[in-house]
Amino acid sequence: MTTNIAGVISVVFFYIIILVVGIWAGKKKKVNPDSELEESEEVMLAGRNIGMFVGIFTMTATWVGGGYINGTAEALYNNGIVWCQAPFGYAMSLVIGGLFFANKMREEGYVTMLDPFQDLFGSRMGGLLFIPALCGEVFWSAAILAALATPIGHQCKLRCEREKQNSKWARALFFRPES
Repeated sequence: MTTNIAGVISVVFFYIIILVVGIWAGKKKKVNPDSELEESEEVMLAGRNIGMFVGIFTMTATWVGGGYINGTAEALYNNGIVWCQAPFGYAMSLVIGGLFFANKMREEGYVTMLDPFQDLFGSRMGGLLFIPALCGEVFWSAAILAALATPIGHQCKLRCEREKQNSKWARALFFRPES
């Protein structure tokens, strides 16, 4: 099996663009001295000052990843549209969350979905509810890496193990925590 050189170059070029944009956006960060938020909350919530247009595209980019697209395509192919429930469930949850919960959470100054439960039931329950959230994030990250590596492997005619490793390194460089 020969390696597709043009495919490898395009993938490397794509990773470099993503890395450069991430570094540029990180250096461009504006600090609002009037904000009451801590620095980490300022970064996560964009100063609670994000427009509807950017918010819609941010939520779409957050929810519709490679795992979602691959899973939806697989469900449609194997079982038909009747059994492909993820797009409808995701859309309904975003609408219901936006209509009934977003304003209340914003008014209360919550940062995560666990904050209301922690206020109601205490920090011990918040810590307990963190476990399924952590598992979901770990599995979601694995799905994104697999969804990214598989097409790259097919395009470049390489083994997927190498692409998964490269994807992990690119993700580690891009999401490197600041010290």
